[in-house]
Amino acid sequence: MINISDIQDNAMIHTHDHKTAYLFDPWSYLGPKRRKLLDESWAGVFREHILPTLPVGKLAPYFSADFGRPTKELFTALGVLIIQQMNDLPDNDTVDQLAFNAKWHYALDIVGESDEAKYISPKTLWNLRELVTSHNLETVLFNQTTETLAKAFQVDTSKQRLDSVHICSNMRRLGRIGIFVRSIHTFLVNLKRQHGEIFDTLATEIIERYLPEKALSCFSLVKPSESHKTLLQVSADIVDIIKCFRYNPEVTSLHSYHTLLRVFKEQCTVTEGSDDQVLEFSLKTPKEIPSDSLQNPSDPDATYDGHKGQGYQAQVMEAYCDHEDEEIREKALNLITHVAVETACASDVHALIPAIESTQERGLAPAEVLTDSLYGSDENSAEAKNLGVEVVSPAMGSIQENRLPLSAFSQSDKGKVIACPQGYTPVKIKAKNHRNNVAFDSTYCNQCPQAGVCPVKPGRKYHYLRYDDKAMRSANRRAEEQTDEFKNRYRWRSGIEATMSFWDRKMGVKHLRGRGMAAVRFAVVLKAIGINILRATAVRNALGLPGQGIGKHVQSVFEQLILVFKERFIATWDQLAEILAPSSHTCDFELKIAA
Repeated sequence: MINISDIQDNAMIHTHDHKTAYLFDPWSYLGPKRRKLLDESWAGVFREHILPTLPVGKLAPYFSADFGRPTKELFTALGVLIIQQMNDLPDNDTVDQLAFNAKWHYALDIVGESDEAKYISPKTLWNLRELVTSHNLETVLFNQTTETLAKAFQVDTSKQRLDSVHICSNMRRLGRIGIFVRSIHTFLVNLKRQHGEIFDTLATEIIERYLPEKALSCFSLVKPSESHKTLLQVSADIVDIIKCFRYNPEVTSLHSYHTLLRVFKEQCTVTEGSDDQVLEFSLKTPKEIPSDSLQNPSDPDATYDGHKGQGYQAQVMEAYCDHEDEEIREKALNLITHVAVETACASDVHALIPAIESTQERGLAPAEVLTDSLYGSDENSAEAKNLGVEVVSPAMGSIQENRLPLSAFSQSDKGKVIACPQGYTPVKIKAKNHRNNVAFDSTYCNQCPQAGVCPVKPGRKYHYLRYDDKAMRSANRRAEEQTDEFKNRYRWRSGIEATMSFWDRKMGVKHLRGRGMAAVRFAVVLKAIGINILRATAVRNALGLPGQGIGKHVQSVFEQLILVFKERFIATWDQLAEILAPSSHTCDFELKIAA
């Protein structure tokens, strides 16, 4: 890891020291009222807590230390990326804001008026974003800022909640015909651009049907009654292209050619002969197509979820305050402690344990987590318990009507049945491999008034209750869900829906400008940092804390300098007085000093 002091001494890698206070306040021209507005805004929180701790040491190694032009100031570079996503701005608007917005200048501690300080080109912004995404530095940014805010605002992370949100990248929603057609079109465009002589060997009808943009619009006008016929045609065209170029290494090395193969294998059932030639194929039914199939050639990482649609999803865990007093809740920071971006087809059941482990590694671990039933599976609950975390969630399934649940039976401390609801004890108990077989005396069971709804069934010699340990745990959880204590605890889970709503309304997280997993992850994680910053600003204002902006530091530093000056001046004056005491010039010297 590179030391910040080493970076500052490097002429090519440009950074400023944002921890040392200024001797004179460069923002005094704003006046106290405008200065107060800055300190109470997100810019004050960003300047005080986020800017000095940005991990520029992780970014510096990717620039040359002795070749090329000096970099942009690295604290400014990383800060601009966060503020851009926090305000959901395109690149051109980001350039304008950095150039002219005083709030951005204050947040980023930019006091100079040069273009070097306040201007960043769209190309440089793009390069910085590409550098961060390619090396997964957005995760480092999130971890650093989260830990800083948690410490600064003394966040209690013992109680947290977890949920997911669906995200759409900047891609067009395509049907099956659209996926076929767009894949062929992309391949033809790439083939013509890179291998024009090979492109000329293709059949003219395929080129005329798929290469022109105007021709593609005809496929969107296909009637539903003709869709199957059209699908067969475009599938046959893909087969012809694959057969034509399957042994040409120049063509098979193209990414768009592999996209064609992927689409064909995902959408069609293929039969191949011994001569490795496709003999016949058939279209798969919609249910046979996997959920991780290609949704658009422009975004090969996007997948499909039957409930939410095409795109991605983000797992979000946040700390919360469950105090009944609303004023106290407003003064507690609901900090997002974990963000993970997944494909849309990923199941929520696999998200809980990684979230817990991630927060534990950073000292932000919860003691209990509120989740939906899918997160709180029996396996997840048991594994989370081993990690010291209690999962509060509804159990999968529901209580069946007109049937006694297993929870109605008396149980031992280990969850084993020791008596039926009528109070009769079993005559025999057998347990093996987490499966239990409990035998009751048939004499009592035949006369039981609840025999019609009881899960105990007659056998050859006894009446038997057969269950496994997992079924018993689930039954106990369903019984617990009916208690007022559980309902009072679980009602706080709905608060995370407000987080998702604000995340979308303020920062547009559900409809992003980028495509691909790397770009989506970058935007989602930095927008989560933005939420934490805005929430920290609201909490600080609710607490009535003064902004610890540069003015406070300037004042304290200036006062210390005055004290030191006075002490040294008085000591020097005493020495001069002793030397000049016999002289007649003493009075004149005192008058001049006094003046």
